[in-house]
Amino acid sequence: MSGLTEAFIYIIQTLGQLYLLVALLRFILQLVRADFYNPLCQFTVKATQPLLAPLRRIIPSVAGIDLAGLVLVLGLQFLLIVVLLSLTRFPVMQLLPQILIWTLIIVAGLVLKIFFFALIVSVILSWIAPGSHNPGAQLTQQICEPLLAPIRNLLPNLGGLDISPIFAFIAINLLERFVIGNLAISTGLVGPLRALVSPFL
Repeated sequence: MSGLTEAFIYIIQTLGQLYLLVALLRFILQLVRADFYNPLCQFTVKATQPLLAPLRRIIPSVAGIDLAGLVLVLGLQFLLIVVLLSLTRFPVMQLLPQILIWTLIIVAGLVLKIFFFALIVSVILSWIAPGSHNPGAQLTQQICEPLLAPIRNLLPNLGGLDISPIFAFIAINLLERFVIGNLAISTGLVGPLRALVSPFL
């Protein structure tokens, strides 16, 4: 593989994954009912609207879930895998069943990553800037709250000490290691192939 091809793959890989994360973040923000007047939310809306608007004409929302947004994320990840494998001369047509499964695994893994890092940011901000009105801080809180609230309801009152993030971290790590990790291994998504199609996973 020539240096030019490697550079082209790197550019597609990086830009594709970044746009995919923006599209996935918009889906998650709608799922958690985040404030879409937040400037960061507005950025995700403007960045994804050109692709999402046509899909919404044919794919309705169901039970408050933006199915068009989910289809967009899955479609972007599928196309990204196909393009990257094609550039590296993998037999894409023979791998289509695996690519479909890899798409689901990677997207599920990225969802966990977003919640994981949102939790880290939320915990740090709770120490250094509690009650901050910064748009990023508010958005992080809105992402984490639907995950932490059910855990808090199960825990005893510890006098204002919130340990729900600890249990959320444990749950996310267990899912990543024993569900996402094992599914990736069992479907052949390992080593250089995994690094190629999903460097953020």
